[in-house]
Amino acid sequence: MKQSPAADLLAIATRAFIVSLALAWTLHAADAPRQLRAGAAASNITPPLGAGIVGSGTSDPPSVHIHDELWARCLVLDNGVTRLAIVVCDNLHATRPVYDLAKEFIAKETGLPADHVLISATHTHSGPSAMGKYAFTWGTPLEDYQKFMARRIADGVRRALNNLAPARIGWGAGSVPQHVFNRRWHMKPGTPLPNPVGGQDRVLMNPGVNNPNLVEPAGPVDPQVSFVSVQSTNGRPIALLANYSLHYVGGVGQLHISADYYGMFCDRIQQLLGADRLDPPFVGLMSNGTSGDVNNINVRPEKPERRAPYEQMRLVANDVAAEVARVHKTVQFHDWVPLAAAMSELELAVRKPTPAMVERARVVLAAPDKVKLVHRRETDYAGRLVALVDWPEKISVPLQALRLGDLGIATSPFETFAETGLEIKQRSPFKATFTIELANGWMSYLATPRQHALGGYETWHGTGLVETDASVKMVDALMKLLNRLK
Repeated sequence: MKQSPAADLLAIATRAFIVSLALAWTLHAADAPRQLRAGAAASNITPPLGAGIVGSGTSDPPSVHIHDELWARCLVLDNGVTRLAIVVCDNLHATRPVYDLAKEFIAKETGLPADHVLISATHTHSGPSAMGKYAFTWGTPLEDYQKFMARRIADGVRRALNNLAPARIGWGAGSVPQHVFNRRWHMKPGTPLPNPVGGQDRVLMNPGVNNPNLVEPAGPVDPQVSFVSVQSTNGRPIALLANYSLHYVGGVGQLHISADYYGMFCDRIQQLLGADRLDPPFVGLMSNGTSGDVNNINVRPEKPERRAPYEQMRLVANDVAAEVARVHKTVQFHDWVPLAAAMSELELAVRKPTPAMVERARVVLAAPDKVKLVHRRETDYAGRLVALVDWPEKISVPLQALRLGDLGIATSPFETFAETGLEIKQRSPFKATFTIELANGWMSYLATPRQHALGGYETWHGTGLVETDASVKMVDALMKLLNRLK
């Protein structure tokens, strides 16, 4: 049936109204202020009692008590264009395949790209290993705890995504110099410094308090504590990610599992920000900066003090949290900022032992009672040297950089020296930058070429696994990533 002219006019008017309404909505959406969203969650990664404590030496003795739980602490940011996830795990360190598996779960279950996910370890020495029993054997399959940890990381990110809500973000930095000391020391000429791989060092790690042969530290420290704070639009704390270049503190009860000062900081900053018992819960994250040569031990104290278990780490956590809380009062928050991520692979040569080193190592392993050992860890390192023979000539290591507004975050998969972190901050194109180490996997220590020439624990074959100029190549590669994001 033919429609009447009146009906035709009504249909045309209706279509015109719908089109004008859609256009008006589009223009309104374009003019509407952009809004950041954020969500956070903490996923428990505590192992059962009896799990080996990897930071206790070479034997990994079984744990007998859990002083405080271990967590994968997760923060997700979404500005409507880009979504990022940052995860900090209470663990000594983990192999790259552990984090790769977690990212695989996350990408499959949430659609979040793997290169937009940053996962790191704190370096607590009072927890289990996520390296596996055969950490220095190339290509071994993941063990049960490693698989469990990967699954729980992914669960934490999914829960953080579930908590996404309108938010605002700010960042700042303070200084806590009283708790960081370079642990590598020049000693008086003539001090014997044999190492377990057949050489003589020129510096000594952890030389002992008031050692009469002390001369001076071999490198600098970075006293800065940086942080990113995320709040709801009405000011409710959602999460705070901090970064401090301190290896760990220690001083736990015998065979106790603990998150070290990292966990205590997260608890204390929650108190100082008035963020207790919120729903969803506030999540504190303390990431490790560049602390491969930095510890908490003042070897020249005016008056040495003996502290009860957990006393020293609580002191450090409280001081760092107090400084963050002080600076936090001055932070400018933003309802929206640019977010971006970039990753690259850096190919590095493996530091293979010489044939002579391997030959001696095989003799030590075959008949340790018949060989005059020059170092108490020579048998341990003999095993590492032999294992390195089967490593590939080169390995690829993951590097990542994030942009949060005018803040840049660089990553390193190594236990990285403080002077490298200071160089990254100095060369970065961003107004503020910090580096998260032990990120996206553990690849070994990363001494600078200058420090390699001095020797010491961090440079031994089996401790420093990559070429001696790797730190130079890494910094250059990170600058390319940061400049790309800027």
